[in-house]
Order: sequence, then structure tokens, then C-alpha cells
Amino acid sequence: MKHLLVSLDKLHDFDEIIDVRSPLEYADDHIPGAINAPVLSNEERVQVGTLYRQASPFEASRLGAALVARNIAQHLETRFADRPQGWRPLIYCWRGGKRSGSMTLMFNMIGWRARQLDGGYKSYRSATLQALATLPAALHCVVLVGPTGSGKTRLLNALAQAGAQTLDLEQLASHRGSLLGALPGVAQPSQKHFDTLLAARLRALDASQPVFVEAESRKIGAVELPPALLQAMHEGVCVNVASTREDRAAFLQQDYAQLFENPEWLKAQLQRMLGLHSREVIQGWQQMVDDGRRIDLARELIDRHYDPAYARSSHSQYQGLLQALPMPFRPNDADVVEQAHGLLSALECKTR
Repeated sequence: MKHLLVSLDKLHDFDEIIDVRSPLEYADDHIPGAINAPVLSNEERVQVGTLYRQASPFEASRLGAALVARNIAQHLETRFADRPQGWRPLIYCWRGGKRSGSMTLMFNMIGWRARQLDGGYKSYRSATLQALATLPAALHCVVLVGPTGSGKTRLLNALAQAGAQTLDLEQLASHRGSLLGALPGVAQPSQKHFDTLLAARLRALDASQPVFVEAESRKIGAVELPPALLQAMHEGVCVNVASTREDRAAFLQQDYAQLFENPEWLKAQLQRMLGLHSREVIQGWQQMVDDGRRIDLARELIDRHYDPAYARSSHSQYQGLLQALPMPFRPNDADVVEQAHGLLSALECKTR
């Protein structure tokens, strides 16, 4: 079987990548682009593991072999029934052991040029952690700082449209970063899968060009940023994004439109702020939700929550904050891309 093993650097040499782990393992994290064709279901994996511990490895292997053979047969009759003769799949499981080895062997017996990933998912996870620990040090970060509602994410998107290189951490995390940052009906990725998505994005960046990124705390919702990336951000050039109070209120009203479409969910999120604010204040905000007073709620959140919280956070870890380039930003205007071009020109002049 050794001749069927390939290393991680051959990942892109195949027509398809197949993850044969259980659905729960796949959902926790997987190689980007891999499809899930489990050779053991969640329940079967538990069953085999329990038998291994409570009876014997032999009994567990015999049961596992029968289940794996049955599941591979089902995949052959359904999911892979239309694959051509010259098909070249790469197959992996947790450690590159029996689960992926069984499917690789059977596929080659059929005539496909299947290969098994040496070390399995575990080798990919190690490479991901290595990338997160080393790649950020080479980045030249330009960090957008400013209070909530100033439109930093919109400016980041406009910079991307203007041709700048950007790293949208909140998009990768499926979370806006603030206490009301959760997206209704959208689950955040697991920490492992966020790491995978972030590492893939870091590998795609050109370290010779600046990388624009929003200022973030250590956590975005439930996921954590790697220390090396936080350090690169803290050492970066800062841009102070400043919008008027009314522009911010109007922006938040638009940005939270999806939240207002789910009033009970929004009120539940506001309830979580109890302890930071009195019961009376929270109830007043919840009443604004019921009354559809979106702009009033946005103003209240700016004045009583976001700005005081921003004032309390010194951002002292951002070394370039005192020399930050001011960026007056109108997030609701149609010319945001032109404003982004203006920022790029101002930064170019500053570095000359």
C-alpha cells in the first residue's frame, strides 16, 4: 500500500478529494473542497470504538470491515457511479489508516487511480497550525480602527473593489464581531474550520503588498484569532475611520436590517446585554424593536453601548494608533469605492 500514499504537497494533483470520516468529523473541519463519503456513520464509528474498548480489537476490526465494505459498496452504486475510468481521487481519513486505506485499495482494484493522503487529516491540521503560526509575520497590515457603525467592513469591501488586498476576518468567522454580531440562522464555523479557512486565505495573500484588515479583539464571536496574526495586526499601520453620528446610525440601521427581520431573535440578543445595562434600558430597547423604531435603537446603541465601550478599550496594543491616518468616511454614500481610492492615494503619499 505504500506506493498508493501521497504527501500533502500533492493535494492539487487530483480530480477530487474524498473525506471518508464520519459526518460529525467532516462537519468539525475538512480539507477545503473535499466531499464527504463516510465509510462509517457517526453511530457506526461509536459502535466499533465501543466494541474495541469493551470486547477486543479483533471483534471491532471484523465488525468495522463489514460496515466499511457495505458503505463503500453503497457509495459505488450511488455517489461514484458516474466517475470515468481515468478518474484520480485523493482519499483521506483521520490518520491515513484503515478507513481511507480500504476505499483506496478497492478503488484501485476497480481501475481508478486512487491515492491515499499520507498522515490523513491529521497531517493537514498540522500544516494549518504551522501556517497560522508563521505566515502572519510576513504581512504588512493596514488596520482599520474606529467605533462600531463607522462602516469599517463597508470600507474594507470598497478597498477590495478598488484593487487593494484585504483580509475579511468577520466574513471568515460568520460574525460581525460585536455583541450583536451573530448572524440569524447562520452558525459560526468550528474553531478548527475557521483555522482552515483563515490559513487558506493567508496562503493566498501576496506578502509583498499591504493587507487591509479590520481591528479585532482576540475573539470574533466564538472563534479565536491566532496570536501571530494578532501580533502582525498590532504592529501594522493604522487608519482611523471616522463617520458622523447620523451616518453611523443610518449605517447600523441598514447593517442590522436582517436582525430587525427577526425581532424575537434580536430581542433575545439584547437580553444578553443584561449586566452591561440595566433591565430598564434593555426593556426600552426591546420595546423599540417591537415598535419598529430602528433609527432610534441605532442611536441608543451608539450613545449608550458602543461608544462607551470603545472609549473604555484603549487599543493600546495597536502600536500605530497615535500616528493613525484619519479617514473621514461616509459609509452610506454611493461613492464608497472612490473614497477607498482616496485612502489608497493618501497612504501612498504618507509612505513616500
